[in-house]
Amino acid sequence: MSNKSKRSEGAAEELGGKIKKGIGQLIGNEQMEAEGKAKELKGEAKQETAKAAERTQGKVEELTGALKNRVGALIDNEQMEVEGRAKELKGEARQAANK
Repeated sequence: MSNKSKRSEGAAEELGGKIKKGIGQLIGNEQMEAEGKAKELKGEAKQETAKAAERTQGKVEELTGALKNRVGALIDNEQMEVEGRAKELKGEARQAANK
């Protein structure tokens, strides 16, 4: 399962938990309210886990891109430098999108 689908699953679970919690509050059912809150927190945790995995992947991309960029500069290979810089920027963007 991809991180994007895990994140979506977490968002859906969080929303379901909020709804269940709200209904529990509305009808005065403390158990339902507590179950809803637990489901909401579980959904939030799934989303955060997926975001952390994406940030990690972004950091790996950034570092491998930086390395390729530096090696390209060292051996005077402009194409390698540009490809490395592009990968580095892609990694930085992935990290920023998952804060």
